[in-house]
Amino acid sequence: MAPMANLQGGLSEADNPNSLIVRFPESDPLITDAGVDISPFAIAYQTYGVLNAAKSNAILICHALTGDQHVANIHPVTEKPGWWSTMVGPGKPIDTDRYFVICSNVVGGCLGTTGPASTNPGTGKPYGLDLPVITIRDMVRAQAKLIDHLGIEQLFCVAGGSMGGMQVLQWAASYPQRVFCAMPIATAARHSSQNIAFHEVGRQAIMADPNWLGGRYFENEVRPTKGLAVARMAAHITYLSDEALHRKFGRKLQDRESPTFSFDADFQIESYLRHQGSSFVERFDANSYLYVTRAMDYFDLAADYDGSLARAFKGSKTRFCIVSFTSDWLFPTSNSRAIVHALNAGGASVSFVEIETDRGHDAFLLDVPELLATSRGFLESAARARGLA
Repeated sequence: MAPMANLQGGLSEADNPNSLIVRFPESDPLITDAGVDISPFAIAYQTYGVLNAAKSNAILICHALTGDQHVANIHPVTEKPGWWSTMVGPGKPIDTDRYFVICSNVVGGCLGTTGPASTNPGTGKPYGLDLPVITIRDMVRAQAKLIDHLGIEQLFCVAGGSMGGMQVLQWAASYPQRVFCAMPIATAARHSSQNIAFHEVGRQAIMADPNWLGGRYFENEVRPTKGLAVARMAAHITYLSDEALHRKFGRKLQDRESPTFSFDADFQIESYLRHQGSSFVERFDANSYLYVTRAMDYFDLAADYDGSLARAFKGSKTRFCIVSFTSDWLFPTSNSRAIVHALNAGGASVSFVEIETDRGHDAFLLDVPELLATSRGFLESAARARGLA
């Protein structure tokens, strides 16, 4: 049985997060692609910097699968720096001395925006699987309601990597007049069958945990931590590259000079993955993992435009900067090139950079000089065009 402190902590962040929050009443529901309204519903978010008088300097950051709204501040659960502190902050490429930066927890998440760990007002218990399945478009609809609440007519930029990049693309397709420029990084316009397969392995690991209990574990004061840890371990491998793993770990043993001839963590890479799994379960909800992975699986932007990705961006005035990484096999450069070709066919303004690195998919979260320079240069150019220079 998981410690009650962890259980209550998870429920507390889900309903009363350590961040700003907007609670939308029943009269203002979130309409979902599943055909079920969510009302009332809440969006938790963080802001950095100051919104200018013209409200023209706002940048929306969209987080990835296991991210949250704490993009550039100390995380209230882990007490670690924000997940994109290399990119966002004073004097950094997304300069909080210059821009008003917003980052919200996605619908289906577990840190304050309505998700499966949130209390269902109809029952007084956590939603669990009673929450409708969420899509990337639902996440963006909720973000748009937040931006409306903040009184911002047009965002200067929408930026994000991986699942965050999917949200950026959806923003540009759904609300082209509201996005001056966009930075989708290490992403794709649809989830591949291989990526869906990896997600299904993770979901099955969670649902096979005896403590999952059909998603009703909070009510039974347990958590499927073992299943969630395995899901995280499997997923984390996909975020890295073979070269990076070999450079960092190779076949080195963990705190021993010879194999134990057991199933203990003999190798450093085994110990590393076990640590990734055990630390992850302290900050993330298992049901949320099911929901956000499913949202990525369903994402296929071209399918919403009769199979033509170019139609999604036809006539768009948004400026785009697409970034990929050579060693990212989860979202390979071919995915980004497909987006670039569609943008070109749609007549959009687009620049594209493929960054050479052996750091894999996670490179977008790391201190990669070429990424920082590319982002800074793109935003500087867009700021001049926007009149923010």
